[in-house]
Amino acid sequence: MRWSGQEPQQALPGLVRTVRAPEFAGVVFHEVEARSALNRVPGSSPMPFSWTVNPYRGCSHACVYCFARTTHTYLDLDAGRDFDSQIVVKVNVGGVLRRELARPRWAREPVAMGTNTDPYQRAEGRYRLMPGIVEALARSGTPLSVLTKGTVLARDLPLLAAAARDVPVGLGVSLALLDRDLQGRLEPGTPSPRARLDLVRRIADAGLDCGVMIAPVLPYLTDSREALDAVLAQVKEAGASGVSVLPLHLRPGTREWFLAWLAREYPPLAPRYERLYRRGAYADPQYRKALAARVRPLLRAHGLDRGEGVRRSAQDDGVSAGRVSAQAGFPASDVARQAPPAEHLAAPVVEQLTLL
Repeated sequence: MRWSGQEPQQALPGLVRTVRAPEFAGVVFHEVEARSALNRVPGSSPMPFSWTVNPYRGCSHACVYCFARTTHTYLDLDAGRDFDSQIVVKVNVGGVLRRELARPRWAREPVAMGTNTDPYQRAEGRYRLMPGIVEALARSGTPLSVLTKGTVLARDLPLLAAAARDVPVGLGVSLALLDRDLQGRLEPGTPSPRARLDLVRRIADAGLDCGVMIAPVLPYLTDSREALDAVLAQVKEAGASGVSVLPLHLRPGTREWFLAWLAREYPPLAPRYERLYRRGAYADPQYRKALAARVRPLLRAHGLDRGEGVRRSAQDDGVSAGRVSAQAGFPASDVARQAPPAEHLAAPVVEQLTLL
């Protein structure tokens, strides 16, 4: 891995131009013309949706734990600094999507966004791709969902509320922790926790349900009862319609990048993580069970342990509760419970290079 912020050694398919903007210091945008917008989810996947749309590849949120990092290697870019700073922008994605949705064989199956990289990352403020995507899906009668950390979504709330009158719309906000100092080091390009809680309020005020994904929970850093209790209290107060709590997982590419960060920031924790993740991407089963046992009473205490209108049971390695839209990518359970790891809540939907 080179992790040096270099640009692609080979031209990206469909590359139109490469752009550097002064308001995005250190970030390079590679504008491409996509040949396809809809990405099919493999038939074996238990995800509650069959299709995704990813207007961007790479993400300036720069979350050190991001599970999608390895997908950047398909572009001859690395999973470290390149993922954070070399952003591929599908400038024609709205038009391509409209054509695909107009095909007679399109069955109006649910389409999810935010399953790989964030569609409302900072670049969306510049490129404004999501309005065209949302409008295309709603006009075609296609259910849609968005999972984001980006407060840029607030710009599109009137559009999303209008779409919800025609099709099911699921919205989710990801919030890992409240500690501003740790958040700034762990996910330096994201809006603050306070800003994301305000986004939840604004979504609720717009009359839309908003689930919150408290993820990832970081062992020995954000997994204490006190930390979890505090974030659940804030999420409840903000008006979240449901909550999912998921522990950190470390896939190849992400694992190396995260553990290097951990060794710099919290050296004593490095050997503990090595032991905890010695079996692979998922934390030791005993840790997951202990975390679930810690979270259940907190969910009950905050009135987040049950919900109405539940669409399907949780099958995850954490706990889920409340009325969380299954289409938002994190299912709900009316009784929080521990279950074996499920790929659909951990793995990115791998988008092949040929789809560019």
